[in-house]
Amino acid sequence: MKVVGFSGYSGSGKTTLVEQLIVRLKLAGQRVSVVKHAHHAFDIDHEGKDSWRHRQAGAFEVLVASDRRLAKIREYEVQADPTVHQLVAELYECDWVLVEGFKHADLLKIEVWRADAGKPAQYPNDPFVVAICTDDAKRLPQPTGLPILDLNDPDAVAHFLLGHPERYEYRSPLFEEPAEGAHADAGAGARSPGRRGPALSGD
Repeated sequence: MKVVGFSGYSGSGKTTLVEQLIVRLKLAGQRVSVVKHAHHAFDIDHEGKDSWRHRQAGAFEVLVASDRRLAKIREYEVQADPTVHQLVAELYECDWVLVEGFKHADLLKIEVWRADAGKPAQYPNDPFVVAICTDDAKRLPQPTGLPILDLNDPDAVAHFLLGHPERYEYRSPLFEEPAEGAHADAGAGARSPGRRGPALSGD
């Protein structure tokens, strides 16, 4: 399973890009899943529905399934903020996981940076950024040797990912102990050289 993040501030175009990449990766024969960081008040359930009533009665998890889809709703008993690695562990096996948000996670990611948004860039200080996807490369705030991708050309972004899929092969830090004295390779797994702290969560 290959995992890649798409980070950037609200309004940068992350959701549109991820949506376009899902289509293109599926056309390439890939099974794609998505992990998205949401605001704390989000809900996929509706008041009055059976599943909503079960949650209101105190169920920890409610599983709703038909012959076409399945949904699991977990109501945290205490406030929690799961890491991206914990969320990836919830997924069924697939070819690609596209992670939207979690810009501080220890996960290889493509930064989505829109020039007119007026937001700072992440790549100068984040060793997990492997490429920058932007609508105006000339206006990047700092020079970089990282690959620059055109935000308006999702075919090129898909080609970039599929060109070296082994780079994004996922090794979960939840289930692996690093070898004594070994350094993880940021180009092949979840962690970057020199980083041994816990995963950070949040958008």
